[in-house]
Amino acid sequence: MNGQETTGVVMWAERWRLASLTRDEVARIALASLIVGLGFILFHFQGNTTDIRAFGRSAILWMVERWADIGIDMSHGWMIPPVSAVLIWLRRRELVAARKQVSRAGLAVVIFALLLHWLGAKAQQTRLSLAGLILLMWGVPFYFYGWELAKVLIFPCAYLAFCIPMNFLDSFTFPLRIFATVVATAILNGLGIPVERSGSSIHSFAAGGFSLDVADPCSGLRSLLAMTALTAVYAYLTQPTLVRKWLLFLCSIPLAIVGNMARIITIALVAQAFGQELAVGIYHDYSGYVVFAVAITLMVAVGALLSTDFKQVMGQWKQRLLSPIS
Repeated sequence: MNGQETTGVVMWAERWRLASLTRDEVARIALASLIVGLGFILFHFQGNTTDIRAFGRSAILWMVERWADIGIDMSHGWMIPPVSAVLIWLRRRELVAARKQVSRAGLAVVIFALLLHWLGAKAQQTRLSLAGLILLMWGVPFYFYGWELAKVLIFPCAYLAFCIPMNFLDSFTFPLRIFATVVATAILNGLGIPVERSGSSIHSFAAGGFSLDVADPCSGLRSLLAMTALTAVYAYLTQPTLVRKWLLFLCSIPLAIVGNMARIITIALVAQAFGQELAVGIYHDYSGYVVFAVAITLMVAVGALLSTDFKQVMGQWKQRLLSPIS
């Protein structure tokens, strides 16, 4: 066999090897897609066991109906899947470059996700089944492609947890109302507006004053859930280290509470200046923007503070102080 024939055989063998890898990849993708599809069928037809007559057996439809329910404070749920998809798209190069290999640990995650769904169905806790669905969506690529790829998908998949209705947090509504009322009363008195608190109500001492009641919708729970979801993705995209990401995320809770208190205070100020009818009418209906304006501004400020290299800043200040004045 001459040199040209040898080269041809080598090239043919290399092409066959690449074609075989391509076929293996296609088969793996097809099998993973089939498993995910079967998983969605399982969760659609056998995902919900709570009040089947009202909600059917689909855990997915059970979840979506709660996003549309005004009283459950889950309207932000519609935005979570698209944001998760965008996060995956932003890291597509890392996903392609990740070393691919079958992982037994991923198979363990898949089995645990299915067990979690089974437990949720038996206990009539659809939220557990939905948690199992999210874990399954992460576990399947983990099993077929290995840890390097699964590591990139941790946050985009975990972010889907914000889709799950958190009705059990309603127990925090009353404490949030009382806390916001106490702080707002103290600040208003500090601003020279004499008021007193009675439960979750604020009453003005001034002649022709106002009387405001911080009801359940004004507790700040809705803004708290939305701000945690927003801060989570903002921290993920802007903070360089895991510790700083977590610090900024944990700050979302006090930031949302501060934003809600700012809303209550501005309603009281409008009532004092222009009358209670305007304050609890038009202004109250649109004052939700105040919550997010304040909370988002503080979020960006805290994020910038966490991203600041204080050693570099102190070095620059020291250099300016020690440099001769021209």
